[in-house]
Amino acid sequence: MVEQISLYRAPTTVADCERIAAWLDERVDADVTVRERFLDQHADEALPSAFATARVQSPYERETGSEMLGIVRYEERALSQPERAGGVLYDGRALQDALRTRLPTGSLDHARVILLDRVLGTWGEHDGRWHKRVSVLGQPALVSVPGLYEAPAKPESYYKAQQRHALLSGDTPPRELLENEVDGAFLVEDDPRTTEALQGYVLSAVHYLATGEAFCDDERCRLSNPHRHPGVITAQLRHPEFCPEHDAMYGNSE
Repeated sequence: MVEQISLYRAPTTVADCERIAAWLDERVDADVTVRERFLDQHADEALPSAFATARVQSPYERETGSEMLGIVRYEERALSQPERAGGVLYDGRALQDALRTRLPTGSLDHARVILLDRVLGTWGEHDGRWHKRVSVLGQPALVSVPGLYEAPAKPESYYKAQQRHALLSGDTPPRELLENEVDGAFLVEDDPRTTEALQGYVLSAVHYLATGEAFCDDERCRLSNPHRHPGVITAQLRHPEFCPEHDAMYGNSE
């Protein structure tokens, strides 16, 4: 049973940890505490190397990491100045292992959910490639804020608009142009819906630690794991919030 939840901020993102914590507090029988950025509190001299070895080098190569001094120096700067980080995909399981060794305690009745400003991925044995993820469940649980925008596939209307512009101009149109044309159909960087959408992913992390259930099969439930943006919007931003089973556990009459 989870008795305590620590939610760690990602200060370079628009994610509002206080709002997420307040939403959680109404739905779980546990003490919810918002804490400062985990990487500020628990970084050490070895952490930049851990990030460097977790870097995905190619979408189709299982082996990760680089021992190059320049890469390690980049990770040092990214840890101390997170607003400068970006454009890198990391092995989510490797980072989870590295951060687990830095937890103050290993007790499973204390769920630790770390919001990150890094893009995380897991290797797909079935197709031999890396897949971006919004969350990596376990202890600690990692929730990638940029992963919310990048991991789910865009709606079909996005790709149709992309093809249409390419046929007319011969070039791939700027991402911002496509986002404006398909406005609201998917989540974009710094989207005002970010905090609300992340609530379900954070609860999924707590639910997994408490029950061992990874994700709900009902695509309308906030504990589901949609692979496309329309599914994310349906699950996280539409009513009802939960399937009947999980509504009995986490539903709020308000």
